[in-house]
Amino acid sequence: MAADRDVSALAQPVTALRGVGARQAERLTNLGIHSVQDLLLHLPLRYEDRTRVRRIGELRPGEQALTSGTVELTEVATGRRSRLLCRLTDGTGGLTLVFFHFHPSQQKRLARGTRVRCFGEVREGPAGLQIIHPELEIGVDDDGQGDGLLPVYPTTQGLNQSSLRRLTDQALAWLAQAPPPELLPESLRRQWQLPGLIESVTTLHRPSSGISLGALEAPDHPARRRLIIEELLAHHLTLRLQRHTLREQAAAPVLRGNGRLTAAFTDGLPFTLTAAQARVDRETAADMASRAPMLRLVQGDVGSGKTVVAALAALRCVESGMQTAIMAPTELLAEQHYRNFRDWLEPLGVAVTWLSGRMAAGERRRALEALAGGDTQVAVGTHALFQDEVEFRRLGLVVVDEQHRFGVHQRLALREKGHSERAQPHQLIMTATPIPRTLAMTAYADLDVSVIDELPPGRSPVTTVAVPDSRRNEVMTSVAKACGEGRQAYWVCTLIEESDALQAQAAADTAEELQAALPELRIGLVHGRLRAADKDAAMKAFAAGEVDVLVATTVIEVGVDVPNASLMVIENPERLGLAQLHQLRGRVGRGAAASSCVLLYHAPLSDTARARLAVLRESGDGFEIARRDLEIRGPGELLGTRQTGAWQLKVADLVRDSELIAPVQQAADRMLWEAPADAHALIHRWVGEAARYGRV
Repeated sequence: MAADRDVSALAQPVTALRGVGARQAERLTNLGIHSVQDLLLHLPLRYEDRTRVRRIGELRPGEQALTSGTVELTEVATGRRSRLLCRLTDGTGGLTLVFFHFHPSQQKRLARGTRVRCFGEVREGPAGLQIIHPELEIGVDDDGQGDGLLPVYPTTQGLNQSSLRRLTDQALAWLAQAPPPELLPESLRRQWQLPGLIESVTTLHRPSSGISLGALEAPDHPARRRLIIEELLAHHLTLRLQRHTLREQAAAPVLRGNGRLTAAFTDGLPFTLTAAQARVDRETAADMASRAPMLRLVQGDVGSGKTVVAALAALRCVESGMQTAIMAPTELLAEQHYRNFRDWLEPLGVAVTWLSGRMAAGERRRALEALAGGDTQVAVGTHALFQDEVEFRRLGLVVVDEQHRFGVHQRLALREKGHSERAQPHQLIMTATPIPRTLAMTAYADLDVSVIDELPPGRSPVTTVAVPDSRRNEVMTSVAKACGEGRQAYWVCTLIEESDALQAQAAADTAEELQAALPELRIGLVHGRLRAADKDAAMKAFAAGEVDVLVATTVIEVGVDVPNASLMVIENPERLGLAQLHQLRGRVGRGAAASSCVLLYHAPLSDTARARLAVLRESGDGFEIARRDLEIRGPGELLGTRQTGAWQLKVADLVRDSELIAPVQQAADRMLWEAPADAHALIHRWVGEAARYGRV
């Protein structure tokens, strides 16, 4: 490559590299590698220690090693499966190389007396130590010098390590000839004593012989830390810049309201707002009174009263002559919101409409006409709200519940329903999945975060126990006892399969089993396959006390409020995440009676599953549970970002690297003010097309 290649060379597609045709490019695309720059940021997962050639007599089972010797014997062994066996010796011991896949010519190449160097995992075999399918160098004059630390990359089908190493060698040559600009602020480089970009990338791809394996793989190695900080900064800048752009370029309607509806609403509530609810309501009211679009995330534990805060925001919007859209991820939760908002707002003269994908054609047409004409002031629904034919007359506020469950394109589509050249709707996002502070600082850098950190008075603590399913009959007896005392119970069925049909069948079978075992009890059933009307009827019957035990799939995870339910049994809890289990448990303990949750697990439990259930037994604090869930499962699960592709970090780890988030946040603010061009370039380097996802 010519030495005068300009910096844009690194932005060229990988097809510009030698040996990358259409098929190879497709494989690289599967790894998220589109450009030469992407290839340079595709870092090794680990390294193979080939720094020295080991004597055969030193080798131990379970270790990977580079060794060499002279072929003593090569033969094809027959049996249930033929294999090529090659006996290697070096004077200190013997080693058998085993090949299940081989060509006849391979036996000739490994003739007696041939010098061989090989690398692989050493195992115990029938005739002593062996390596199965080692990497081979045949006919080498061994000087005892190793190959150093060899990188092992994340790969995909059809793309081997040697191909990735050859391509990376080319990319590193381009990097040396076309050095990219140094975009990391000098203040951060000094604070953390970080090397330059080229040195860092080269060190991680092709470490020098003087670096130890342990030091190189540690997150605090200067080269690795350099790239971790740069990636965190790029992602943080992405969200900050999008927030800044939205607030600068798009004005929102000023929704101050006159207070008539909000006062009537709070006066009619059978309880007084908690101090936390009142605080968050003041924060949202101040946001909505501004020309800058509100972008506020309201976090609150299960049962903390987020929906009341959303209702107050919706009423403020209606008082200002605008419409509100309220979206939930499941039919059941959306229906629950619809019932709540209808019961709360219609007595105040506010028209509330339900919009679902399952509505009859005539009913749907009337709902759409009411929205487009402005006759409906509040619309509640699922993803049906952002279909093309749905039009709002004057959309002023979008409320999204359990935001992380929606695909990013869906959230973007709903927000743009109210977008025009003149106005952008305010956004209020609610989640009952508490996000630890360090993660929220990074993942929601484009949002203002409010926390409802106080439960309403009268909530009783829930005692949680873990019981093996071999004691199922005892658990049924406990259910019968609780119901005999006038209380109600949930029995939640989970399956590994995501299939609605299988989930429904499991719940139906369990309901039959309970009815046979406890004939004196009234057993109800609700699952995702039921028609909306049947589901609604089952839930209403349970809420009215006409059903003693409600057998359900995890569809009752959110949005169901039955204060008389004091016992919950969750089958196979080891199959669910901590946050989901905590949400399910939050369905009980809503009244004054002492409440219990039984985790009916299938033994034996893995160490991880045992640790997770222990967390649930020990804590009822959603934020503490979320922190532990983050440690166990990682941010992708907690934020639901696997579906969006927007938060697949290459080097950084939001849990491990949490100490870096605060300084990165400060640097991002300075960089946007002092060096906006560098900020854009850094975003392009690390985030690329995923940057647009931050718009939601």
